[in-house]
Amino acid sequence: MKCMYCQDDMVRGNAPFYIDRKTVHLSLDDVAAWICTQCGEVYFEEAEVNAVQDIIRAVDERTGRLVRTA
Repeated sequence: MKCMYCQDDMVRGNAPFYIDRKTVHLSLDDVAAWICTQCGEVYFEEAEVNAVQDIIRAVDERTGRLVRTA
């Protein structure tokens, strides 16, 4: 697999994933990913993206119960 930015080789590894969502800061430390050996660009495969989206949906649903709206 080649990096779409610098065209160097990608290797399998783990990478962090961070997202700020409404009042929540989600941090996943080790998500399986492809990582460019040259520029460090990270690509997640569909299975990992789907899993992260499931977590985000669950967080969105549950934080609604914790946050008061004026």
